[in-house]
Formats: sequence, structure tokens, C-alpha cells
Amino acid sequence: MIDIKKDNCGQISAEYIMIAGFMIIVSCSVAIFISSDSELTHAMASARTGATQGIITDSLAIYPDESFKNYEKDHLRLISPSGVKIVQIKYKNEGYQPLYNRTKIQLQIYAKAIGMSSSDLNCLGDRINYHARRSICITFNTQDLTNSFFNPAFSNRYFFTTADVKWV
Repeated sequence: MIDIKKDNCGQISAEYIMIAGFMIIVSCSVAIFISSDSELTHAMASARTGATQGIITDSLAIYPDESFKNYEKDHLRLISPSGVKIVQIKYKNEGYQPLYNRTKIQLQIYAKAIGMSSSDLNCLGDRINYHARRSICITFNTQDLTNSFFNPAFSNRYFFTTADVKWV
């Protein structure tokens, strides 16, 4: 029970201010970690969307003219519809890089395809990686920070590279 005579000294108000202040400090500390994880989560979702888009353009055999002519000459299998599936996308944090003033993240995409030569899979893997990096740049509106191949792809805190697609 609270003694009203002691409350006149402001004891309850001081305790309330200390508790409220502590909660604000804890909330701000947690928010910093959440925003960092949120950015990486958005980037990974973008990479998956981009990789899927790369597979769709392959499945429909939609290529730029120069690529189509090259595939028509050397990779006939790629100009006909094919069934490819993204199995998994992993990332590896390779630490802070002072050159870009960001943390480097390397993406590793695992995919499955049947009936293609290793040369065709290599070309297809390049297209999947290109679309994954492109999607990250579009999500974070950083197309002007990179080259025409979107390599590396940038977000606010990270830059992303891709390893060769692993075919399972």
C-alpha cells in the first residue's frame, strides 16, 4: 500500500521516469539490430524474386538479340522452353569492405535442371545471377551505383556478389 505522505516527495514520479527512460534505451538498441536484419531480409527476398524472374525468362526463351544469336549458334537447348527450379539461396557475410564502405555478402544460388549440358547450365546460371543482382539494385534503387551487369549489387549497408550457381 502506498503511503500518501511519502508520495508527496515525488518518489513514484522519479521511478516512473527511470523505468520509461530505460525502456526507451532498450527499444532504440533493439531497433538498430532489427533494421539491419530487415535490410538483409529484403535483399534476400529480392534475390529470390530476381532468380525466379531469370528462370521465367529462360523458360520462355526471352533473351536480348545478341544473346539469342549466341544461344542459337552455340546453345540451342536454351532457346527452347526448359524446366528449372530454384532449390535454395544462401548467403555468406564476408565482412566489412572499406573500398565500398559496406559489408560484402556473397550469394550462392542452388538450382535444379534436367537434360542440359554443363555449358548450357553455365550460361543459364549467369542469367539467374544477373537477374538476382538486378532485382536487388531495383529494390534499393541503386542502379546508378553499379555497372550494366549489376555486379556488385548495392543496398544501403551491403554490397552483393554472386558465386556460380550450383546445380543439384
